[in-house]
Amino acid sequence: MSTAVEPRAPEEPGPTDFSNPLTRHELRRAAVWIGLAVAVVLLWALSQPLLLIVGGLVFASMLDGGTRLLGRILPIGRGFRLAIVCLSVLAFLIWTFYFAGSQLASQAETLRAVVMSQLNRLLSWGTSMGLVPPGGVGGGGAEIAKQLMGSLGQVTAAVGTALGAVSSLAMIVVIGVFIAIEPRLYERGIAWMLPMGKRSAFYQTSARMGRTLRLLMAGRLLGMAVEGVGTGVMLAIAGVPMAALLGILTGLLAFLPNIGAIVSGVLIVLVGFSAGFDTGIWAIVIYCVVQVVDGYLIVPMVAKRSVDLAPALVLGAQILFGALFGILGLALADPMVAMIKVLLEERSDNAAEDAARS
Repeated sequence: MSTAVEPRAPEEPGPTDFSNPLTRHELRRAAVWIGLAVAVVLLWALSQPLLLIVGGLVFASMLDGGTRLLGRILPIGRGFRLAIVCLSVLAFLIWTFYFAGSQLASQAETLRAVVMSQLNRLLSWGTSMGLVPPGGVGGGGAEIAKQLMGSLGQVTAAVGTALGAVSSLAMIVVIGVFIAIEPRLYERGIAWMLPMGKRSAFYQTSARMGRTLRLLMAGRLLGMAVEGVGTGVMLAIAGVPMAALLGILTGLLAFLPNIGAIVSGVLIVLVGFSAGFDTGIWAIVIYCVVQVVDGYLIVPMVAKRSVDLAPALVLGAQILFGALFGILGLALADPMVAMIKVLLEERSDNAAEDAARS
């Protein structure tokens, strides 16, 4: 008696067989999510080096803008014009730190004492008005200064010690100088890693980003000069103590939109009222005049030529980047937001052009 052998069912690819379309699809999805997770981890771990590179790009845009501007009046090679700009920046830094250093150092110690005294007086007034509980004055201005410095320490954790700040600044300067010497070299290097069809759009986006960054930084430097010099001169005329130091601090803090103006304004008002009520009123008036000139003349003029960034957007980016990446993130929030906005606008324009062609 013979037994019939039942035919085997047709074999199908198993989960370990990569010829299965479902397996390949799931593997691609898993690879995308794993790659995204790895990219986020690397971005967080390498945030400080990346910020140094961004800072180098921002500094390179300043040098490149100065070189282009100098080319309008000096018909010499780009290398010579760049050398003149670099030497001018170096000379200004040497003058600031060496020739004005001794005077500003003594004024800085006086400024600290004045601010502490004014904070104590402000707390005493708040306590007498019932705005501050009596126990809150136990530490006085020293306690508030300690808390402020603790918060500032969290924000500036990215820079760390003074040596770390100097080394970070040196790296930004070196990167910026190298990029400014031959920017096309690095632009072609990045484009080489892109597909041929994407290179034209990349060059267009890169050119617009560079122009936007140059105009943004030119406006920032103009605002710093106007605020610093104007504040220092008017405070000196009004008889406000430490006018030179307050002018320099106002100019430096003007690099940080919104936040820098608030910090410099508090310092100006505190020092002004330390010299008397009338002087304090003049300090408030001078601060308001300088901020109005910067906010209603310089900022709109720059915004028309570069990227019009909403103040709330810039302030939100500064808070977010400052909390995540420290003082470098706070300082570079505005340029990064501007470049991201240009990138999104270029992608939107390219998508609209592709849709119109189709």
